[in-house]
Amino acid sequence: MRPPRPHIAIVIANLPAERDRRVIRECLTLEEEGYQVTVIAPRGRKGLRTLPGSRGTRLRPYPVWVYGSGLLSFAMEFVSSFLFVAARLTVEVLRGRAHAVQVCNPPDVYWPLAVVYRFLLRRPWVFDHHDLCPEIYATRSGGSPNRSAYRMLVAMERLTLRHSSAVFATNRSFVENATARGVPADKVTVVRNGPKRDEIAAAGPDAPGGDGVQRLVYVGVIGPQDSVDVAVLAAEELTRLRGRTGWKLVIAGDGEMLPALKKMVCEKSLGDVVEFPGWLDGPGVDALLRSGTIAIQPDQPSAMNDRSTMAKTVEYVARGLPVVAADLTETRRTAEDAAVYVPTGAPSEFAKAIDALLDDPERRGQMRATGLARFTELLSWEHQAQAYTSVWNRLLSHRRPPVVPRPRVEGAPSTSQPVTR
Repeated sequence: MRPPRPHIAIVIANLPAERDRRVIRECLTLEEEGYQVTVIAPRGRKGLRTLPGSRGTRLRPYPVWVYGSGLLSFAMEFVSSFLFVAARLTVEVLRGRAHAVQVCNPPDVYWPLAVVYRFLLRRPWVFDHHDLCPEIYATRSGGSPNRSAYRMLVAMERLTLRHSSAVFATNRSFVENATARGVPADKVTVVRNGPKRDEIAAAGPDAPGGDGVQRLVYVGVIGPQDSVDVAVLAAEELTRLRGRTGWKLVIAGDGEMLPALKKMVCEKSLGDVVEFPGWLDGPGVDALLRSGTIAIQPDQPSAMNDRSTMAKTVEYVARGLPVVAADLTETRRTAEDAAVYVPTGAPSEFAKAIDALLDDPERRGQMRATGLARFTELLSWEHQAQAYTSVWNRLLSHRRPPVVPRPRVEGAPSTSQPVTR
């Protein structure tokens, strides 16, 4: 009798499964490789039990009763998440599943479960390192975090890294962070964020839309650390540099800072040049980016941003969209010459760089070519999937019978989702 296909449980805590683009791609890749998958995540769309676009990835959602807006509420949220995850993983084990676990952060609180799974149950426990939690806390604290809380977060991150069988890092800076925390380099594999080639419609040459308007676009989360207000202030400066006609700033996405951002636009009388289409689905994101002239990445210089690869940056260059961004280490490693870099991230710097680029179609064409080449040769999910599955095939080789990967179901929905950070 043929043994059952190995089963992997994936845990995420900061997004419903159907809104986490990286996890969606990982699930579909595992299915294609012959694995069974269950995702344990906060409840999103009511009644959803199978991951959209998948053949059969199970969803085991849990309710979120507390949302963090301060240290105490963050702690309560993390404790609640930990207990729900522990309960659902226990059920998966009792039902003969969860031969291995992949846990995604934030938060970095699940390492006690790693002790149980790795050393008592002898099952692989893999850490998919999405965010630098100590640096996020420092950024959201205005650069003046509580020292004890910060040290605790660093300790949690270190314990999470060290108790994992393997670590997926989203870029080279995350690899350096893991090794600095005492993780052997051969345990860390770079798996970047990036769309698949078939998620992106063919992009035409750079040109204004049918209305003759050149579009500056931002697509992503609108939270405190994303500094989208810088894009609005740059638009205000741009009205002084080139007037109010022939261009628009389109800010697509959602987040806790969206109401304040809309209020700022109203107070500064920028409603004629700034648009908010809201949270777009995958085809909507693709259509907007393909209609754009320049993309703006307003993330400000900080320890977190300098070492993070913004998912939106990869989405921009994947469509050949020239990027204007602050000069950050991982942004340079991602976009290279597909972006213009401003030194401090001030709104006036963004405005001047955008103004010059709008008047230089030749340079935009060169940047477009560079971005498309970067995506094809390095950044697309096809490249990341090879590294991702090689780790799982090694960790689960003892459970894995010879499997012929099945083709994806024809007519399945696109995995492209609204862009997050």
